[in-house]
Formats: sequence, C-alpha cells, structure tokens
Amino acid sequence: MLLFPLLSGCASVIPEAASRPATSRPAPTPPPGAPPSYTPRPSETGGVAAKPIPATPNPPLPAPAPPATATTAVDAGVIAGPEFNELGVSAERATAALKAFRLSCPSLLRRADTSGLTQNGEWDESCAAAKGWADRDATNFFSRYFGTVQVGAGTAFVTGYYEPEIAASRDKRPGYDVPIYRRPADLVDVDLGLFSKDLQGKKIRGRVDGSQFLPYYDRATIERGALAGRGLEIAWAADAAEFFFLQVQGSGRLRLPDGGIMRIGYDSQNGRDYVGIGKLLLDRGALQPGQASMQGILDYLRADPVRGAAVMNENPSWVFFRELTGPGPLGALGVPVTGRASVAVDPKYVPLGAPVFLSLDRAEPNGLWIAQDTGGAIKGANRFDSFWGAGEAARAIAGGMAARGSALLLLPRASVARLTVR
Repeated sequence: MLLFPLLSGCASVIPEAASRPATSRPAPTPPPGAPPSYTPRPSETGGVAAKPIPATPNPPLPAPAPPATATTAVDAGVIAGPEFNELGVSAERATAALKAFRLSCPSLLRRADTSGLTQNGEWDESCAAAKGWADRDATNFFSRYFGTVQVGAGTAFVTGYYEPEIAASRDKRPGYDVPIYRRPADLVDVDLGLFSKDLQGKKIRGRVDGSQFLPYYDRATIERGALAGRGLEIAWAADAAEFFFLQVQGSGRLRLPDGGIMRIGYDSQNGRDYVGIGKLLLDRGALQPGQASMQGILDYLRADPVRGAAVMNENPSWVFFRELTGPGPLGALGVPVTGRASVAVDPKYVPLGAPVFLSLDRAEPNGLWIAQDTGGAIKGANRFDSFWGAGEAARAIAGGMAARGSALLLLPRASVARLTVR
C-alpha cells in the first residue's frame, strides 16, 4: 500500500489513493531561481530508513485454509482469538488507540460494514462508552467491550506511510512551476451497479465528450497541459519528482516560500490504473534491488530529467488535491489519521474504525492500531499500512517498514459471539 521499495499497487476499477513510496530522499537540487544561500532543510535531505528493531511475532492461530474464492472477511473464515488482556498491549498504545477509536465512532456508526463481520447496532455500546472513558484506563476499555478474531490464515504483512513535506508556492513564480490541481468539474464518477446487478460495487471515472464517455486524461496528457488555463491550480511545487511522490502518498504538507505550511489532501484521482515505476525500473535492470527505495528512484529520475519525466508518465494515474484547513491528513473515514495509531486496511476484510492488534517480526509497529484509512495496494486479509505521522522519524520508520507476523481484529463482543464458537 514491501509496498514502498517497488512503488507497486493493485488497481481497482477506480484506483483508490495510490500506494505509497519509500520515504528516504536524496538532497534536492536547489529550485531554479532560489537564492544563492539556499540550504536544504532536514526534511529535504535523503536520510535513511530506520534500522529495524527485531521482535518475535506470535504465530497465527491454527485455522482452515481460506477458500481461493474469498472476497470478504466472512468468506475467508473467522476464528475466535485470545482475550485482550492476554495480548500484552502497553498502556501507551492502548491510550493512543482509544483516542483514535473515539474519533472514528461517529463515522463508524454511520458506515456500512462491507467485511460482513459486524452488523448495525453492534458498535453502539463501545462507542457510547468511549465518549466518557478515561484515557488512562484504556486497557480496561478494550478488555471490557471487545473480543478478538483472526481472519483467514492470520498471516500479516505490514508496510508504512507518512505525511511528506515538499517546497511549493500558492502562486506560480520562478522555481515553482509544477501545477498542483484541484478536482476538475468534468471528472465524472459512474456507479456501474446502477446499470447491471453484475457490476454492483464497481465504479469508473471519466469525462463526457459530446455523446461519448471517455477515460479521463492520463498523466502524460495532463503534463502536456490538458488542464492548463482552467484555474484549477491550488499551488505550484518546486520539484516534479517530489510532487510525484507526494501524489503517491495521497496527502502532504507544502512548505511555502515565507516559511508557512499549507496542508493538502486527496480530492480524487483520474480513474487510471496506478503503475509502480520502481518495479518497472527493476524489471528493466535500470535499478538494482538495493536501489529501489524512494531515494534511489529519485536519484534515477533526476540524473536525466527528460528520461525521468518519461518514466513518471508511465504511471498514468494522477491525484487531485484540496487544501485542508483543519486537522489532517484525513483518512478514509473522513477523520484525521494519527501517527503510530492509524492503519490502512482493505475494508472488505477489516471494518473501518475497528481496532487491530499486530504481532510482527519488527517491534515498532507491534501493538494496537485503529483502521482509519485505505490504500490502492492494501488488498486482502491481514494486509496493513501503518501511519507514522510527519517529520524525520516518521519518514525513517515508514520508509523501511516491511514487517511480517500475525494479526487479530478486535470486534464488539456481540459480533464475536455471533461469528465464532469457542
């Protein structure tokens, strides 16, 4: 949604926010027109991925092999797990998870659960209790209101993402000439389920040209100016490659020339399938396996800007943004995601808003998370993308995150009782 080294993603009919890249970056070339005293800020310099802290994961619970035809958590099979008190979740992680869960509850109570794991009303009790529950007593909250289940084989794979920061300006000026567009009015979403029961749940995006409905402009066409002159620019980035990676992340911060910060978030996507350029470069031998990080890819793109632009255009996906004036970045539930507490999931296998317990071969992501986001490459049971916030530490951890182990979902006790037999 490791995802990062290959920058690869899984496409849906409408690709969701694209998968996210490695987070270590090389020192940038000063933007054209920058003053001679220009010095890269620490967030611009390459850095390296944080050295993993090894851990011994809990093995998945013995379970029947999920059927190959499974498309939801219920299809994959669900078995009861241990009590929450047996998981060894730290008080600190439980407190952070309770705060995130409380924030998710209004959206959680309104949202239909496509995983098949929970039903209307089963979250009411825990959400009502969360409103007034003391954060310092979070462990007892989760122990009282939740049981645990394993979905399918329970074998987890976890990557990481963060909120990047790049140089940009609200207006076009020397050194800032890469347009950042808002969603165009002629980008149309079509629910195919309205036309055929066989297509329920599938959507496409495109544009109307006369009497024809056509695919929306791809990256190369947009780069050639298909959207220019329409007043869609919300800002201008200083570096095309940095902006490319911010599009892959789906949200980020723009560091303005006066030192201010403008936060932008995902506002739609052109409907084109996401293509991971890291995998393309590996397959062609242009990069070696050890070079397929964000830093290595940026080095390649910048070594020959013409070649770099051509490679980026092989990913036809383009992400549109809007300015965020409140807390952010926003996840799929429409609430701000929290560093070290929010995780992206496939909602067909994890109810959005549900707590998730991870036990992995890397210590940093071990513990309790809340499912508050989705991602184009986050598909299937027990596939997660952990959010680490913004800044150097977040980038260093997210950039090298590739952890394996086991996962358990925390569900309301009424749901667990209905789904499982101990």
